[in-house]
Amino acid sequence: MTRRRISGTVAALEKLFEIIHEDAELLVINKPADLVCHPSKNGEMSSLIGRVRLHLGSEARPHMVNRLDRETSGVTMVAKTDEAARALRQLWEKREVQKEYLAIVHGHVRADSGIIDAPLGKDESSRVAIKDCVRADGAASQTEFWVQRRFEKNGVPFSLLRVLPRTGRKHQIRIHLAHLGHPIVGDKIYGGDADLYLALVEGRLTEEQRRRLILPNHALHAAAVRFNWRGQATEFSCPPERGFVEFTGS
Repeated sequence: MTRRRISGTVAALEKLFEIIHEDAELLVINKPADLVCHPSKNGEMSSLIGRVRLHLGSEARPHMVNRLDRETSGVTMVAKTDEAARALRQLWEKREVQKEYLAIVHGHVRADSGIIDAPLGKDESSRVAIKDCVRADGAASQTEFWVQRRFEKNGVPFSLLRVLPRTGRKHQIRIHLAHLGHPIVGDKIYGGDADLYLALVEGRLTEEQRRRLILPNHALHAAAVRFNWRGQATEFSCPPERGFVEFTGS
């Protein structure tokens, strides 16, 4: 298996992003938290695709293969050619890509491992337009998890989980872990008080609300992707950001 990792140090292009791997077809990035993937009106540096275009040059036609939520860090893939983009998207659509995440959640998860099997759909009762929820008529969704560590901070319990989504629904991991009773630390939508998200987007998040969130971004990291590429088993992976690691004490 071809494995490519980055160390905890920042690559030479630190003002743009950390590069996990780059060749003629692929650019694989460790996306920082608090950066959107899609184009933004606030300049090229305000989005990952804008930074990619700065890196590749004005003649490039990059394709975002997988997108992460703004606050989620980790492995993000960009295809440099139309042909590579088509091939990679087919792998994603056929569910031939294994994605692995790390998440810090509230509380001590009792089971050492498990599968959350709960259908997901739009939360029609929420004031947050983008919020989904577990609902009986939703799309089938499954998430597998393993407890890596149970720990405490100032007497408050937390768990570090390794998570493998078996399906790829919007906000799936965040919703499923909240449904389990262990929302992700720092999650402003699914952490129990959706007004935290509204306060953020409306620019009225107070210091007391920030303290309740504990971390500035939700503690979800896309740690690795695995798939067969050009006839070879391939893995791209990267470590979480410093604040994530320091919080777990690992």
